[in-house]
Amino acid sequence: MKPLTWPRRLGLAAAAICAAFLLAVVLTAKPGDLALYPPVEGDSQKIHLVSHGWHSGIVLPRAALTGQGAGAALRNVATRFRNYENIEFGWGEARFYRSTPTVADVDWVLAAKALFTPGGATGVVQVVGLPDDLRATFPNAEIVPIRVSPAGLSRLIARLDAAFRLNNGQPVDEGPGLYGPSLFYAGTGRFSFVNVCNHWTAGLLNAAGLPVAPVLDTYPRGLILDLAWRSNATALPPR
Repeated sequence: MKPLTWPRRLGLAAAAICAAFLLAVVLTAKPGDLALYPPVEGDSQKIHLVSHGWHSGIVLPRAALTGQGAGAALRNVATRFRNYENIEFGWGEARFYRSTPTVADVDWVLAAKALFTPGGATGVVQVVGLPDDLRATFPNAEIVPIRVSPAGLSRLIARLDAAFRLNNGQPVDEGPGLYGPSLFYAGTGRFSFVNVCNHWTAGLLNAAGLPVAPVLDTYPRGLILDLAWRSNATALPPR
């Protein structure tokens, strides 16, 4: 039997890596809830996923923050951001998130500490007030509108509310956010390589009944592909 050549070995190694990745995607995939998603036609609420390249966020209508499932944290946010039609929510590791507005600003030492701190690193929530025209606000972002059922939205809202750490029953303001009219709030949950910002976003969508695949959803582009693949969600065209 002839020994394998280097090109052949590399090809087999690449095939094995691809097979392992696909297996991980399948084994870690979380099913949706057919009782919540897809919603009944004519009885739904539009929300948006926004990809900023390395980080994703969920945009909700401000009115939803005082509806079913909302608690003290989101009611406080709704009041504080009452001049804005939409509110964007993102979650990440406290030190890294606050120092990384764009991919170009990545500090790889901070990134490594965020990903591999034993037991996970502290999370924060960024809240941003937005006008109604998301495409004008984020001209270069990938924006995916998603229709969710009232019950699905309530579950998403409840999960989101639980992402805020409270002090004396109110969310803890930790200073200005990265862009626009925004604030950081103390968050719950621990950030690590198995629980990054895009997993958090996917978790909110899963609470609303959408199927998600955490391995694929680690990066925003993968999350968008996942939504297109299993939820038929299509990104808005660029302006």
